[in-house]
Amino acid sequence: MATQTLAERSVTLAPTGLAPLLTTAQLMARYGVSNWTVNEWVKKGCPVEPTAMRGRRFDPEAVRTWMAKQAEQITA
Repeated sequence: MATQTLAERSVTLAPTGLAPLLTTAQLMARYGVSNWTVNEWVKKGCPVEPTAMRGRRFDPEAVRTWMAKQAEQITA
């Protein structure tokens, strides 16, 4: 099976009501930040989805919402 893009996974999961989750590496690539930065975000409250396995996953929409709130607090 070929690797799907985030958009393709979103379409596949849409009927189930689920959203694709990102790994730490995928989140780093999406925002162009380091692992240290992602760890700092998590310490500051960035939403993390629980997983059955070791590691953590991130809901892209929840992270986007969290980042918007952080930006509002900085500008307020």
